[in-house]
Amino acid sequence: MLRSLSLQAVVFFFIFHAISMLRETSMLSSSNGELPIIHQLSTLDNKTLSLQANGQKTIVYFFAPWCQICHMSIGNLQSLFERKPHIKVIAVALDFVDQNEVAAFTERHQLTFPVALGNEAVKQDFQVQGYPSYYVLDEENTVISRSLGYSSELGLYLRSF
Repeated sequence: MLRSLSLQAVVFFFIFHAISMLRETSMLSSSNGELPIIHQLSTLDNKTLSLQANGQKTIVYFFAPWCQICHMSIGNLQSLFERKPHIKVIAVALDFVDQNEVAAFTERHQLTFPVALGNEAVKQDFQVQGYPSYYVLDEENTVISRSLGYSSELGLYLRSF
């Protein structure tokens, strides 16, 4: 019985990772030193934010306020932001109805990192196909890691090395 459960867990693990890898193939590449296009976006507090690393390792998190996986994973990103001040975090809202919807999401999860209001150009340039999508940028603004779907705080931290 235990052997059967162990075997099922291993098979599930490999299938899950294979599907994840297939889904991530449509994202910007993390293996050829790809530099994403830099965008200037407005934030919820009416400031302008440059969507780039600016000399600091950066996680760019794309989410939609209606996305249930985003609601489940955003707390992991907030925890990482609080515990690892050397990692910059930028969240970019996409596919939202209005700014109030994004503000409600931000307030519900008590987010303290910048939340930018994205648009279709950002979505296309970063090749966002689903939510949440993460990119880790190195100090030179090069994509060094990417992920699509739920990620734990540890997973986010490990991708940022």
